[in-house]
Amino acid sequence: MRTSDRPGRLAVGVLGAGRVGSVLGAALAQAGHHVAAAAGVSEDSRRRAAERLGIGLSRPEDVIRQAELVLLTVPDDVLPGLVSGLAATGVDLRGKMLLHTSGAYGLGVLEPATAAGALPFALHPVMTFTGRDDDLRRLVGCSFGVTAPEVLRPVAEALVIEMGGEPVWIPDEDRALYHAALAGAANHMVTLIAESQELLRKIGVEHPGRMLGPLLGAALDNALRLGLAGLTGPVVRGDAGTVRRHVDALILAAPEAADAYIALARLTADRALAAGLLKPEAAERLLDALGGNTWT
Repeated sequence: MRTSDRPGRLAVGVLGAGRVGSVLGAALAQAGHHVAAAAGVSEDSRRRAAERLGIGLSRPEDVIRQAELVLLTVPDDVLPGLVSGLAATGVDLRGKMLLHTSGAYGLGVLEPATAAGALPFALHPVMTFTGRDDDLRRLVGCSFGVTAPEVLRPVAEALVIEMGGEPVWIPDEDRALYHAALAGAANHMVTLIAESQELLRKIGVEHPGRMLGPLLGAALDNALRLGLAGLTGPVVRGDAGTVRRHVDALILAAPEAADAYIALARLTADRALAAGLLKPEAAERLLDALGGNTWT
């Protein structure tokens, strides 16, 4: 039996054939579903729809008409307007599975469509998509934050598994905190590393990535395996003098980086103190080095 002949195969529509939509559509096609139609507004979307999905672009209302499962893979700020717009057009949403991939939004953003008879799903892939060919391979073993009405939970989790991912249930009311945790780790890590590379370049280091790679690889491994117990460096050692020299150097070289360093050093010290890794007297010295204020 061909994969596409298996029971339960769906006609899939993609509203937003960008980096995420084209990858998820391709993953569902690999699982035997049929990508029937896609919509997008950019030339990149047109190219991705052709290359990854094998189709041209259609109007959003035509995508809805042709699909049983509709992927709403648009930027977070666009999603509410898209959903309310679809509901306002009067296109028949009854029984349509509407699946958005926003991490921050839950089921509430789909309410206008749900009221019109759609079935709501929030499936957020915990992965970064660059638009490169290896994006599809990255879905294998990738966690998805899954939120759906309880009766639809098995369907939501099955879709994730078919795409090669691992479903992780996220209660609807916790979606914003869930996404803040992910963005705080992944997005801010990139900013911090880029800032560190720039500072090293300023003092003549030709290949800062080569210098940072082994250190950051070990630090990430420690953090994931050991949690806060894997913390090293001057803050957890209570080296207030070193921390103060860091702050002074950053104020001269990159004042905006100094503000971030102070905030993160305070948070690190706060966590280390609470975990018993930092003595109270050392914490007080660090507080003075960082400019005062009280611990949270």
